[in-house]
Amino acid sequence: MSVHSSQRSAAMTKTLGYGACALAGTLWGTGFYFGKIALTELSVGHMVFYRFLFACLGFLPMLRRPGLNRREWLLLLTASFLGIPLQFLIQFYGLSLTTVSHASLMVGTMPVILAIGATLFTHERLDWKGWLAMAGSTGGVALITMSRTQVRTAGGPTLLGDMLVILSLVIALGWILLNRHLVQGHSAVVVTGYGLLSGLAMLTFWVALVDGPPPVHGVSPKVWFALAASGLLCTATTTFLWNWGIHHVPASRAGVFLNIEPAMGSILGVELLGDRLGPGAWVGGGLIIAAAVVLTMTGRTEAEIVLE
Repeated sequence: MSVHSSQRSAAMTKTLGYGACALAGTLWGTGFYFGKIALTELSVGHMVFYRFLFACLGFLPMLRRPGLNRREWLLLLTASFLGIPLQFLIQFYGLSLTTVSHASLMVGTMPVILAIGATLFTHERLDWKGWLAMAGSTGGVALITMSRTQVRTAGGPTLLGDMLVILSLVIALGWILLNRHLVQGHSAVVVTGYGLLSGLAMLTFWVALVDGPPPVHGVSPKVWFALAASGLLCTATTTFLWNWGIHHVPASRAGVFLNIEPAMGSILGVELLGDRLGPGAWVGGGLIIAAAVVLTMTGRTEAEIVLE
């Protein structure tokens, strides 16, 4: 294969990697919407349990022998604990205390968290434009958290709910970086499938202990649809796409596509659930999206070294 052909192939692979991350961000953007629907009839624990049960059912046909050594199993189990029971139980408890729009816009902090984590642990670097975009995204989040609609209603946004969502994203950093390390030597299907199964096992133990057996009867078709969609589309599909994508692009660069989620989620919250955003939240959301565009179009990494 000629040098030019190799370069074209590498460029195409990187483009597909970005596309996978972008599609993952888009589908993730619907997760809070479906989750809010499910929370109308289920507890946080039961809702998260069913979400991952459906996700695992979607992955079962693709599973094959994992081929992981003892150290890799330990990394996988650690990543699963961080990314599934710990992250999602905190995140959706936060969602139960705030609105879909606010929770979605809080995800705008993830590229900042991811860039800092990539800088500290994978030796990736962003230029000054990239960090300026990150600062703009952070400023947008600050505006959102300080913004409240003038009319206070039950089920409106709360600072505690917003902060719990951000805490869950900090926890997710460990899941992202550990999975990135694992997909360097194993397929995204293996890492995603066995990560979901082990996470579900941990989640089942916790939910059974705290919430009791999940209900089967008395759940409306609308909620079952929301649970299936959140599991198959927002979890199984997105996790596979993300794991595959970050194998081919820098983690700090891929983080910008997570900003699709706050845009999508806030639109769904406003248009379909009747959420109200104050002026500061609209300005903050604009800053987040603008920062994502700037970082994608102009920010460059100085080194694209994977986690060692």
